[in-house]
Amino acid sequence: MLNEIQQDAGERMNKTIDSLENAFSKIRAGRAHPSLLEQIHVDYYGSMVPISQVANISAEDSRTLKVTPWEKDMVAVIEKAIMTSDLGLNPQTMGQVMRIPLPPLTEERRRELVRVVKDEAEQAKVAIRNIRRDANSDFKELLKEKEVSEDEARKAEDNIQKITDDHVKSVEDKLTHKEDSLLEI
Repeated sequence: MLNEIQQDAGERMNKTIDSLENAFSKIRAGRAHPSLLEQIHVDYYGSMVPISQVANISAEDSRTLKVTPWEKDMVAVIEKAIMTSDLGLNPQTMGQVMRIPLPPLTEERRRELVRVVKDEAEQAKVAIRNIRRDANSDFKELLKEKEVSEDEARKAEDNIQKITDDHVKSVEDKLTHKEDSLLEI
């Protein structure tokens, strides 16, 4: 019973870290990456679909994304969706291929992105601590129902604390790495 609670808490903390990595991947560090356009949706014959389902997106070089729609009709629709997004990008269309140059980040924008990254990391830490709290309350519930001894409950709480510390350290490491890549010129 205790092992199941610890295992569940560990899995949930791992999902929190995966979610943090996903959030970090959407924050650009000055390099072109296809995931930058993931949140953009386009109108495809009446339904809104992610841009990746109607076009091939690739990084041409470190500062340029290349978008190749699978249908000729989609060029204007994709171009409009990219321009109206909050990314501040202006695609250059050449026939059926769009090139999207990424402007270099200003120092002010880099600092702003660092603040966003710190907020994301703090939210991840709070989520991990909430998972620890839930697991500890489960241990206390089992202790109250006399299904485990006090020693077993205390040992389980210590194990959860170790798991929590490991995951919080992982969040800190990822935050440091992302801050470094954002501030790198």
